[in-house]
Amino acid sequence: MIFNFRIVSDEVDNFKREIKIDADATFLDLKNAICDSVGYDKNQMCSFFLCDRNWEKEKEITFEDMGSDSDEDVWLMEDTILSDYIEDEGQKMLFVFDYMTDRAFFIEMKELITGKNLKDPVCTLSLGHAPAQTVDLDEFNAKIDAKAAASVASIDDLDEDFYGEDDFSPDEFDEEGFDELTFNE
Repeated sequence: MIFNFRIVSDEVDNFKREIKIDADATFLDLKNAICDSVGYDKNQMCSFFLCDRNWEKEKEITFEDMGSDSDEDVWLMEDTILSDYIEDEGQKMLFVFDYMTDRAFFIEMKELITGKNLKDPVCTLSLGHAPAQTVDLDEFNAKIDAKAAASVASIDDLDEDFYGEDDFSPDEFDEEGFDELTFNE
């Protein structure tokens, strides 16, 4: 069985990769195929996160055990088979390639090809340039600060009409529902 994964970035609009890989390959094999397709150093700390339909992280499969004191199990890429965790088309994952800034690729399993096998992973589509694998932390923080300042400025620019019509009256609320509310102390 072969999995066809589509990989995109929220940093670069025209970036896309598609990788076909055997379902019995490991997450390490997939990581290496991704790194080869974008020219990243394969020795950098990284993780896959299996996600729900809304891209919320659920399970981490990591490159290296960092010796966490947690009681949680650790799944390592080299020991974890793709088909043990990827079951359906549409499965979503994040590949966090820059731990310091939590930058990641968004991955979706687009196609499940039954009755065929692949010896080695293959990049079947390569569009655009990948974002840099790492960024200068000061530069990254400056961009975040600039975005936050722009958001505050745009909120300050809102006038009072933003929240409703000129003829809005707070007396229009139905107060009957408020009398029935009780609060726990």
